[in-house]
Amino acid sequence: MKLTIIGCTGSMSGPRAVASSYLVQAWGRGPDGGRRRFSVVLDLGPGSMGQLLNHLDPAELDALAISHCHADHMVDMVGMHVYRRWNPAGPLDPVLTLGPTELMGRLRGVDGVGPEESYATEFSFHAAVPGTPVRVGPLTITPFAACHPVEAYGYRVEGPRETGTGVASLAFTGDTDMCEGIVAMARGVDLLLAEAAFVEGRDTVRGMHLTGRRAGQLAAGGGAGRLVLTHIQPWTDPAVPVAEAGEVYPGPVDVAASGASWEI
Repeated sequence: MKLTIIGCTGSMSGPRAVASSYLVQAWGRGPDGGRRRFSVVLDLGPGSMGQLLNHLDPAELDALAISHCHADHMVDMVGMHVYRRWNPAGPLDPVLTLGPTELMGRLRGVDGVGPEESYATEFSFHAAVPGTPVRVGPLTITPFAACHPVEAYGYRVEGPRETGTGVASLAFTGDTDMCEGIVAMARGVDLLLAEAAFVEGRDTVRGMHLTGRRAGQLAAGGGAGRLVLTHIQPWTDPAVPVAEAGEVYPGPVDVAASGASWEI
């Protein structure tokens, strides 16, 4: 299984990266028995659709999973809709789209269309249900309830290891504060992709985001093999949440950067 960072800046596009979007891929057998790479995208924040084109033809996308309906995590679904409906080679089939119950209505609002628009030819909407897995080729995607001001989920993704045998696992927090669902999601994963939008002592509002320290506690408590910090605000020096995480988590800590990838 391979993770590639499409976008990672917190709450907006930043000077060095676009907003949240992550590509997860794994090799498996297609319906015809042939071996191919399956691709899932987690979130499509502002600017991410364009950057995704550097890594994947969206015609080859197998599933899309949206953590929540704040614009910095889903607004480029409009671009995906345009690409799939008006592709010069012909309309693409609807792609499996997992997310909050309000996702279609939120997309209509961003797109500026009325309730007659169903996006049925571009997206096959499925409401995320905590603890209920969704299979996409060799990948299993399981939603977990997050703690954020809107309906929100983290996703645990399991699939074949990139090299060798066995099952690899990663967990993506979406936007969340520490909560029971996210703790369960992160337990025992090889790689924890955790947001760290807040800084200890500076951002005191709870029920919204993790700090680097809380992300580190999440990784340490769950025994994660590696911690990758993401969704860091443009005004925050990434070294700050990295240092916070390192105080409580003994494993490797990386900062998400556009184009960076990890093989699990």
